[in-house]
Amino acid sequence: MIDRRRFFRVIFSTPAQLCQGEQCWSTRLLDLSLQGALVEEPDGWPTDTEGRFELSFALGGSDIEIRMEVEPSHVGQQRLGLYCHHIDIDSASHLKRLIELNVGNADMLQRELAHLLEEHVEHEHPSHP
Repeated sequence: MIDRRRFFRVIFSTPAQLCQGEQCWSTRLLDLSLQGALVEEPDGWPTDTEGRFELSFALGGSDIEIRMEVEPSHVGQQRLGLYCHHIDIDSASHLKRLIELNVGNADMLQRELAHLLEEHVEHEHPSHP
């Protein structure tokens, strides 16, 4: 199978929370990118989930918490892929720095950021023929 991901993924294993309204599930973050995250499928995860959730996790050894609004994009093999629809500026800054430290290539990260911005603009304002 060809990996069609366009964003560098950082392996980052840490406890995380997925919440929708008052309902929360504990999970474990497996990896993340500028576009989303992969988590372990939480115990009791309903098969008919719809809508958006808040994913939150702390950066180890600090009080920094990253929060993003996500939507499940795929489920399988006890894993849940999440697409990031929105992330606040502070969380985005911390996530960018985390990825920057793992990529080791600032030019590659800048290309990914530019591509991510293009995707969000297209998603928010689709062009009409």
